Amino acid sequence: MTQVPNLIPALPEIFLAVAAMALLMLGVFRGDGSTRLVSWLGVAAMAVAAVIVLSLGATREVTFNGLFVMDSFGVFMKVLVLIGSALTLILSMTYVEREQMKRVEYPVLIVLSTTGMLMMVSANDLISLYVGLETQSLAAYVIAAFRRDSTRSAEAGLKYFILGSLSSGMLLYGSSLVYGFAGSTGFERLAQVLGGGAVSTGLIVGLVFVAAGVAFKLSAVPFHMWTPDVYEGSPTSVTAFFAVAPKVAAIALFVRLLIEPFGDLVDQWRQIVWFTSVGSMLLGSFAAIGQSNIKRLMAYSSIGHVGYALVGLASGTELGVRGVMFYLAIYIFMNIGTFAIILCMRQNGRAVEGIRDLAGLSRTHPMLAVAMAVFMFSMAGIPPNAGFFAKLFVFQAAIEAELYALAVIGVLSSVVGAYYYLRIVKVMYFDDATEPLDRTIPAESGFLVGATALFTLLFFFIPAPLLNGAAAAASSLFAG
Repeated sequence: MTQVPNLIPALPEIFLAVAAMALLMLGVFRGDGSTRLVSWLGVAAMAVAAVIVLSLGATREVTFNGLFVMDSFGVFMKVLVLIGSALTLILSMTYVEREQMKRVEYPVLIVLSTTGMLMMVSANDLISLYVGLETQSLAAYVIAAFRRDSTRSAEAGLKYFILGSLSSGMLLYGSSLVYGFAGSTGFERLAQVLGGGAVSTGLIVGLVFVAAGVAFKLSAVPFHMWTPDVYEGSPTSVTAFFAVAPKVAAIALFVRLLIEPFGDLVDQWRQIVWFTSVGSMLLGSFAAIGQSNIKRLMAYSSIGHVGYALVGLASGTELGVRGVMFYLAIYIFMNIGTFAIILCMRQNGRAVEGIRDLAGLSRTHPMLAVAMAVFMFSMAGIPPNAGFFAKLFVFQAAIEAELYALAVIGVLSSVVGAYYYLRIVKVMYFDDATEPLDRTIPAESGFLVGATALFTLLFFFIPAPLLNGAAAAASSLFAG
């Protein structure tokens, strides 16, 4: 008789999947007029899922025949993913109404994509890793092209889908090589096999292909080519979602994949992460300089931030993983606040995306300008903003692992990146507006801008809770 697996560790995913189906049925019977209601219910479902995640505790539990794992690392990263998804869904409510995108499928797809992200974080096998990744991606392809009357949106969705399919193929090919040479796809069995001595070249090649497939989801160099076009073409609320939650889930997946099953091959995969990190930091810094569209600038900025986060992973140490998790927590709030302001950029009721459109913001919207300056200073890594401490921790981990060149390149690319961040501050405070932005600001955006700006600016007063949580989560990953 088949034994029923322990469902408790997977309760958040099960709850979100059921909630998504219930919300879809609600939307079917009540029509598109219920989009805002369904969105708020989606946010509530994510809040309940976060409570369930936190209630599961720090004990490591493996279920579904080794396919699924729940531990302190999973708790920390799932809470970050749920926070990011919920906040971007709140941000999108007014936007989808203004842009005639008010359809109930939108919040449902966000919830389904978030379910896939939670599965990614808890993947304990290459098969469950792939299922979680595709669950997240399939919903993301649809919402990228959600504005059906826009050529740019359709193009963004098509590019994302085609290149995403290519990355999925690379991931599956790499997984097949790993299975062929190691005899297993389970993380725990792989760790036992790889810790036993010599490793075949075929297994290393398989690892490279798996890493390449995941790097696409990170939009890390050299698999970044889809990011600027998809970010620019997608509806702005979708771009905000892409820049936050999927990034966090993909990095969490990458960290677990490299530390748990392939932890004994750190000397081999460190070269891959080192190259990817350096490429992402340099491209993110230099390619953003010439951008005039703020969404494309944020695309290159996100590529750069992935590079900084990977600095911590390249160290292969517990301190480095703690730095990565801490960096992602800060990254979420900086990006949510920035995109909340971008969503407020409207002239005569029409959404605008040019950096020049921010000219004179300090006179028409002084508080928005102050908040934007805080986010830009933080992204540039200027103290005492939270972004400075995020970079400090990953660079410290690299130095302790004796990756001096990586730390130096990271610092220098931060200096280059500061140019385009500070250019936005200069445009807001010193340039004259040809046409000022509309004064009306959605309540949701205004609240989130204020809350995230305060968090970013005043974080250094109470860093302990976040630092302690990241440290406990990192230690559980290495203990497991």
